[in-house]
Amino acid sequence: MSRAAAFLRLIGAGWRLVRADALVPKEVEPLLPPSARLAGRFLRLFAGGKTRKGRPGERLARALEGLGPVAIKMGQFLSTRADIFGATFAEDLSHLKDRLAPFPTAIARAEVERSLARPIDSLYASFGEPVGAASLAQAHEATLLDGAKVAVKVLRPGIERRVAEDSATLRLAADLAHRLVPAARRLRPREFVEVVIRALDLEMDLRFEAAGCAELGEAMALDTHMRAPAVVWDGVGKRVLTLAWAPGVPLSDPKALEQEGLDRKALADNVTRGFLAQALDHGLFHADLHEGNLFVSAPAAITAVDYGIVGRLGPAERKYLAEILYGFLSRDYVRVAKIHFDAGYVPAHQDMDAFAQALRAVGEPVFGRDARQVSMGKLLAQLFEITALFEMALRPELVLLQKTMVTVEGVARRIDPAHDLWAASDPVVRRWIARELSPVARMKELADEALRALKAMARYAEQPPAPPTVIVEKRPAWPWFLAGAGAMVLAILAVRIAVALILA
Repeated sequence: MSRAAAFLRLIGAGWRLVRADALVPKEVEPLLPPSARLAGRFLRLFAGGKTRKGRPGERLARALEGLGPVAIKMGQFLSTRADIFGATFAEDLSHLKDRLAPFPTAIARAEVERSLARPIDSLYASFGEPVGAASLAQAHEATLLDGAKVAVKVLRPGIERRVAEDSATLRLAADLAHRLVPAARRLRPREFVEVVIRALDLEMDLRFEAAGCAELGEAMALDTHMRAPAVVWDGVGKRVLTLAWAPGVPLSDPKALEQEGLDRKALADNVTRGFLAQALDHGLFHADLHEGNLFVSAPAAITAVDYGIVGRLGPAERKYLAEILYGFLSRDYVRVAKIHFDAGYVPAHQDMDAFAQALRAVGEPVFGRDARQVSMGKLLAQLFEITALFEMALRPELVLLQKTMVTVEGVARRIDPAHDLWAASDPVVRRWIARELSPVARMKELADEALRALKAMARYAEQPPAPPTVIVEKRPAWPWFLAGAGAMVLAILAVRIAVALILA
């Protein structure tokens, strides 16, 4: 897509939001400064028609639904933040998770046969109507020839082209933000957009999702917090994915939390602990844990679906994450500040003691308090001010982790409004600290380093580096002799001519 076409799509997206009064809704006008209030009133002159009817969340949901997969992903994220935007707003956006309009089953069946290169009846005894339709794909209930119930995911027709167009528009928006809004450069909008686009590109090949589901399923099986459905590999292709049927009710269904015998507190704790166990213990995590992807059953069982986005953390990132969380849990803000500086998250020229003081100002007011007494909106605003004050740049490799942490906290808060994120995190973080930072672990780390050093020395002894080769190019001396002699003759002639001119 050309830059001009992307620019036109960006203008079109803005126009759609303006027409729906979803860019600066009239309902939030009393909360805005005078300049933004004036801008909102001007933009509402262009709003009209059916698009401006309904509550702000309903208007935004309708606008995002027409803007493509990237916009829908944004709406999914916003719908988890009822504590910031309000329960009504979040509920209005929640239909974006898995209740979009499906495409015909006949097209899905043809796509399955084309992708798997086999007749559909050779694998499935039955293939039903869609049971859920999301931004990129839809799911069908089916039965294998052996009678096992499965879910078959099929990509939407033409979705690759749509994602490519959205990606070009997103890159343009990030580029304009970088050029025109200096304050946004610290957040590295270009790098952030590339992370999002890369994740969407991976979602376009369902074979990657099958691999991610199988890998995360093995990790989840080591804990009791969360489960993954089994992969039916005979039913996996680039545009088709077959998984065992997930038990329970999707958390996006209001009936999910009304199940008899459901323990809301334990369920919320399992969401938080399941994510942290994946990230800290295994270095990979489900990076799209919104309500539509979580199936729950009494008393507190969770099965996660949709593994299109899997986040990964290296050993260094896992260590810093655990130590930062542990520092907050133990209220050791100096330790947390030092970890930020050691990791390079805060520039070295900043004052570490001042940064620790700023962290204390964030942590102390919320530590141990009932979650219903904490304004997450104010907390996030304060954290943003601190990152700006200390010139902290956005880490692109941690974007998925940060986004998922916020999503998980929002989902857990919806399950249990009194959910304490820190208390839920405590056992997982302390387990990791005890295992990875204990004296035994330190000794093992030193032994591993010594072993690596010995192997390097052995390789050096077996294949020592070749001595440097110096090439001396011999050239005949006579050309240089003739040139020198000629220069001398010319110099003598010049002197004689000058003397003759003087005497004359």
